[in-house]
Amino acid sequence: MNIDEKQLKDIIAGVIKEIQNEKGNCGCTSDGKISFGQGSSDNRLKLNENGQAKQGTRSDEVVIGIAPAFGESQTETIMHVPLYKVLREIIAGIEEEGLKFRIIRVTRTSDVCFIAHDAAKLSGSKIGIGIQSKGTAVIHQADLMPLSNLELFPQCPLLDLETYRAIGKNAAKYAKGETPNPVPVRNDQMVRPKYQALAAILHIKETEHVIPLSKPVELEAIFS
Repeated sequence: MNIDEKQLKDIIAGVIKEIQNEKGNCGCTSDGKISFGQGSSDNRLKLNENGQAKQGTRSDEVVIGIAPAFGESQTETIMHVPLYKVLREIIAGIEEEGLKFRIIRVTRTSDVCFIAHDAAKLSGSKIGIGIQSKGTAVIHQADLMPLSNLELFPQCPLLDLETYRAIGKNAAKYAKGETPNPVPVRNDQMVRPKYQALAAILHIKETEHVIPLSKPVELEAIFS
């Protein structure tokens, strides 16, 4: 059975209504329309492009790879956390460990593992972080296979700002040659059925911005 986007939106609206009844978190704008991670008035992030991303030479850096729609058509996670706050916390975690960061945008794919792997391959330390606009994140290492990783954070509805900061810290520790304990995360078996439809449409919207065979772009993040 083929399901078009309108049908998918109707399914999502039903899921969102259930979430609203249970938690008061509707995922909708004030006029009742589904926001799809857009429409945040609290977007304090500007991302300036600085040409094709280059291979890093510094062993004290972690490269953060962001997804195609991150900070542009999508400005908040699946739980309506502004993406500028997510990025700021990851950066803070890296800097707390005394390391540097670079930010790249990967547009050839919307798969978070491949985004993270591209970031790791361009990192002088061979450690990278990938993050999708909906909030899913990965810590990766260049010499691993793309679908392997150091740490995976697939349940984005359960990730808070404290967790993103810890992700940055752990990535920096891997870059220093340490073996940190994995970042602790919450687990809720009901998260998948509750948010699966919304996560699917957010991924579809992200994938619309994919440019096949494109090269990663170096970014400068300006927080206001």
